Amino acid sequence: MRVSRGVPLIATTLVTTALTTALALPAPAADTDVAAGDCARHEGTRVPGAAFQQSACLADLTTTGLAGTPYTDLADQAGLTARATRTPSGVPGMQIDGYFPDSSHSNATHGWQHDAQFVIRLPDHWNGGLVVTGAPGTRRQYATDKAISDRVLAEGYAYAATDKGNNGADFYRDGTRPGDAVVEWNARTTQLTRAAERVVAQRYGRSPRRTYMTGISNGGYLTRWQLENHPELYDGGVDWEGALWTEDGAGLLTSLPTAVARTTGAATDEDMYAAGFTHGSEFLWPYHEKAYWGITQKIYRAEFDPAYDPECPGPTAGTTTEQILAPCATDAAYDYASRPAAVRRAVARVALTGRIGRPLITLHGDLDALLPKAADSDVYARMIDTRGRGRLHRYYTVQGGTHVDGLYDTYPDRLRPILPCFRTAFDALVTWVERGTPPPSDRVIDRPASGDVVDSCALDDRASTAR
Repeated sequence: MRVSRGVPLIATTLVTTALTTALALPAPAADTDVAAGDCARHEGTRVPGAAFQQSACLADLTTTGLAGTPYTDLADQAGLTARATRTPSGVPGMQIDGYFPDSSHSNATHGWQHDAQFVIRLPDHWNGGLVVTGAPGTRRQYATDKAISDRVLAEGYAYAATDKGNNGADFYRDGTRPGDAVVEWNARTTQLTRAAERVVAQRYGRSPRRTYMTGISNGGYLTRWQLENHPELYDGGVDWEGALWTEDGAGLLTSLPTAVARTTGAATDEDMYAAGFTHGSEFLWPYHEKAYWGITQKIYRAEFDPAYDPECPGPTAGTTTEQILAPCATDAAYDYASRPAAVRRAVARVALTGRIGRPLITLHGDLDALLPKAADSDVYARMIDTRGRGRLHRYYTVQGGTHVDGLYDTYPDRLRPILPCFRTAFDALVTWVERGTPPPSDRVIDRPASGDVVDSCALDDRASTAR
């Protein structure tokens, strides 16, 4: 039976002390410690609904211990964290890999050629909690092992991640109706959450005391959607630059066409600012022009509006890296507002409303040059306020933050990684949920002029409010 999820909604009490990210983690306050040799006895733990699964008892469930093994994929994590990021290690436990029944085959991990793959990690020293996430971008289930899994496992949480049911540059080909692929992302996340909670109960003898949802980019979108549509499954969430989908088109399909137009010379810098791109982010535009803008616009446009230039991206997004990343020339003129009503109906199937039912913390970098905050999280924060759910939301703008932390290694004098702020925000969420102490009010998290920004971040009172 589920534990009651009552959360004190104290809107007037603010935390004014700094909440910092600590790298030297204390030993988790274990609800359950598994005796030596007990892991092997539980390798028969079953994932409800899985078509296939395999279990292993491992000496270390973190990327430090799993690097070079089939139990993680460092290549799929590339670019998501700064090179110098430190992560915990030495977390023994059980890992379960598998997949749910699915008809698509874009995920070649383990040689399975099967989508709806998942990973569930169960530490020997369990704190009674569960953290669930979905892959960012078009990545797969191991993508956030370093960014999310390592830290939460070291704190004693069980962890579960899904590939969302389709992945890669051709994800839009999954399904029969426009929007089907993204609809599946949400369904797979719900499916894994329910299954993981039952796995936890099998492993430790009782259901998780708390379940948290979190994610980066598309994983942030999943966090928003789950807290809106299945608040009964979660106690709260942290949304790290989640993608925004709204029926009126606010988000990717209204900002990225301008970016594509700029690459063709049909849009100016002023047009970019009007679309939501931030003054000061210009130094990041050349990289995004080559690596992000074209491919992102064309594959998401193909997902929701396949009738618009069906020859591009065509049967696939391309066969070479250059072809896959290249924009469709017609996307420079894409105008969501003038498209047929069927397109808006497709987006409406996955649209967010702002009606969150559990505490949510949103983080967004002010130099995000893929999902500019003015066209994304600023909009979503207003949606939450309009729905009267502002008491459940905190919104932090990370000064110097951009969409992927790996770019910090190229521009250490201009950027800061968001990961340490995510860790601090997650700790603040837990304090909010479990102690009834709300985090600081909405604000900009200043980029310090000196000191450690790779592994430290405080949610303090030094900066002005974000909205």
